[in-house]
Amino acid sequence: MEFFRKTLDPVIALAVIAVLDIFMFLIIGAWTVGGGETMMTGLAAQAILGDELQRIPFWTMVFKPDPGYWKIYISLGMLFGAFVGAVLSKEFYLRYPRHLSEWVLITIGGLLMGFGIRLAFVCNVSTFFGLTPEMNLG
Repeated sequence: MEFFRKTLDPVIALAVIAVLDIFMFLIIGAWTVGGGETMMTGLAAQAILGDELQRIPFWTMVFKPDPGYWKIYISLGMLFGAFVGAVLSKEFYLRYPRHLSEWVLITIGGLLMGFGIRLAFVCNVSTFFGLTPEMNLG
């Protein structure tokens, strides 16, 4: 797997991403705000809380958990692709935080990212993949 051991030319990589993203846009439409991750969270909460989840208005009126929601599979595919690429390039390492302070910082950072996605109604990945078919990276 020599292909994964060397750095790709950014121009070629972005051209391939742009072409594939145009096809994705034509087939399924725009990739929007963290919907896949939100739906996965809802499904996990539903598995843990069961019917109690129905008491939370967000999960009944705004984002009812549905395992058939297509954005889940886009998000999982992106995660799986990144994992495979890292493993094949021999750049994948498991590292667990050793101190409680690291766990606290990781948790706070994740929460801030989640709130930021919802407040700004956009995330950097969806912006990149949403604007690439328009040939707009500005």
